[in-house]
Amino acid sequence: MTPSSIGCSGSHLSPPAEPRAPHRVARHVMMGRMMDVEIWSDVVCPWCAIGKVRFERALAAFGHADEVTVRWRSFELDRHAPASRDGDYAAMLAAKYRTTTDRAQAMIDRMVDQGAAEGLDFRFDIVKPGNTFDAHRVLHLAAERGLQHEVKDRFLDAYHSEGEEVGDHDVLVRLAADAGMDAEEVRAMLATDDFADAVRADEDQAVEYGISGVPFFVLDRRMGVSGAQPTEVLLQALEQAWAARTEDTASAASHADHEHAGDTCGVDGCAVAS
Repeated sequence: MTPSSIGCSGSHLSPPAEPRAPHRVARHVMMGRMMDVEIWSDVVCPWCAIGKVRFERALAAFGHADEVTVRWRSFELDRHAPASRDGDYAAMLAAKYRTTTDRAQAMIDRMVDQGAAEGLDFRFDIVKPGNTFDAHRVLHLAAERGLQHEVKDRFLDAYHSEGEEVGDHDVLVRLAADAGMDAEEVRAMLATDDFADAVRADEDQAVEYGISGVPFFVLDRRMGVSGAQPTEVLLQALEQAWAARTEDTASAASHADHEHAGDTCGVDGCAVAS
């Protein structure tokens, strides 16, 4: 069985596949717990940064925001990326899409414009792409310390606006400390393989759900939203997921295509929805 999907004019909210059929849950039990929102994303994903801002605005406008927990899940756009990678971003994007640098630059310009509209200053002229596995390990530690949202913000800003190398351990330690974490604890963790299994578990769950691009929002394990959807669409999703909690059982839905999905980044690069 799969979580149900919702639709609206001009957008498509695509359901992830639930790996196990949900148990029948009594109405009073469902309403007695927090609503969980899990967001799969990567710290080098511009649409993830945009989607985060839009989701936070939607959550602020949601009438039950104090009854929602949010957890950031790991998704690597390139598992095989080196710690750091030199080169022009437009040229790199063109190579991924097998297109011209002019067309790649047009995609970059649209992302910059969309980011600016949300108060974000994307600086693709100075970004330094690299491996994000260790950044995700730090985010799992941050979750245990109650600082995951702060560290996520710091990593996104540092990569997209400040040209920081988020694949470098010293940089990760400094950025995590900026967000309130203990620098020596982060450094000690990075010297081990702690949270490696947690990162892989998130990624395995993404495969189970059929997630191929991020950001991807999973609401209460019953509804999925693909891409950096507008704030009003994310708010609608929160409201419908909340309303669904009053049902005795989760409804079933088949996989839907992503033809009208929101803007995402995937293993082949960052795309603009048609």
